[in-house]
Amino acid sequence: MDAKQKNYIALAVLAVLLVGSFWSFWPPNKTITQGLDLRGGLSVILTPTTKADAASMQRALTIINNRVNGLGVSEATVQLENDNQAILVQLPGIKDAKAALDALGTTGQLEFVEVASLPTTMQAQIKEGFVLPKGSYTAALKGDVVTKATAGASTDKLTPGAYEVSMVFNQAGAEAWAKITAANVNKQVAIVLDGRVQSAPVIQETISGGESRISGSFTPAQARQLAAVLESGALPVDLKFSQTEVVGPTLGQDSLTQGVTAALIGLAIVAVYFLIYYRGLGVVNWFALAVFFMLYIGVLSALSRAGQFALSLPGLAGIVLSIGMAADTSVLIFERFGEEVGMGRTYRSAAKSGSWHAILTSLDADAVTFASAVPLFMFAIGPVRGFALTLMIGLVCDLVAAILFTIPVVRLLAENVVPKMPAAFGVAGGRSK
Repeated sequence: MDAKQKNYIALAVLAVLLVGSFWSFWPPNKTITQGLDLRGGLSVILTPTTKADAASMQRALTIINNRVNGLGVSEATVQLENDNQAILVQLPGIKDAKAALDALGTTGQLEFVEVASLPTTMQAQIKEGFVLPKGSYTAALKGDVVTKATAGASTDKLTPGAYEVSMVFNQAGAEAWAKITAANVNKQVAIVLDGRVQSAPVIQETISGGESRISGSFTPAQARQLAAVLESGALPVDLKFSQTEVVGPTLGQDSLTQGVTAALIGLAIVAVYFLIYYRGLGVVNWFALAVFFMLYIGVLSALSRAGQFALSLPGLAGIVLSIGMAADTSVLIFERFGEEVGMGRTYRSAAKSGSWHAILTSLDADAVTFASAVPLFMFAIGPVRGFALTLMIGLVCDLVAAILFTIPVVRLLAENVVPKMPAAFGVAGGRSK
């Protein structure tokens, strides 16, 4: 297989990749998920009050993730950060930040308290929302026996339109609950979450079968929130809010528009510079950047579809930086080609040797940048990881575009086109053979 055939094969492989990329990112306005800072929403970093082991933090992550899913927020992000000592929660498009914070921060300790066992002065105060002082009561049953909790419309005809939470107990819980309700017929049993009374119904009869309901003046969102907390269980560690940020969607979209506009202006300036300085090779660079960008967007879209990427402002900065580095790779190839021509080589050998040395230089520079981005991606928190990710992906796409497009095209042009009009490509002075 001769060199020309290898160049055509490289272009054919590139064509297949471009078709795949186009399929991945079309339609472009729906394939790439926007991050919190662009779409707006709530960002929270939760950290343990004392150092926690990896198993406890992993359990806490699972519980927080279940609670977030219970809130019904799409495209939410819940992940461990900072050497497993912080949990980052990003809720794009969230409207009720307070309710979300309540669901995330609550310890999740559910207790069933016999009101008759409370001090007489406290019994008259028991109602929804009342906070029981610590140490003032003993729970008859705890919520770790709840295996399932769901929210739904109330079946009580006296409270039409209200919502309630249905619970399912495990076998031990069902037996204990039956005994508690049997001993408290015509008496109240308070259902307490983190010390706050959620409901205090009067037991009408013994409740057996392992199912029960928490009724109250719940809205649909509040019922879902409570069900999510109950079903996921109590947190194994005490978490505090280390950072809370609410981002408005208008600010995010304005920032996106400004960022994209700045990127397009910068790209236009680079394109004009390449045309003036490199002439015909500048046009080659236009196509090279287009190829690079299509591959780049295709990869980001595929990751976004898989739920592994959301575009943020730092990520947009990484994209812009990657475009600049892709232009630098073309500069290396063109300059080395021109230098080899100036040394008296034929256009064909100059293209072959020059592009090879240029790609090695570019590979060396990209490897250093890639190595710098890896720890940033591994240890950074929040959108900064998006910058590292887009930068690393951009570096890889840059090399792929250079190897499969820029180098083959320059070598093919050096076969017949450049020797006929060298001045048009800014490499006059070489030998044709």
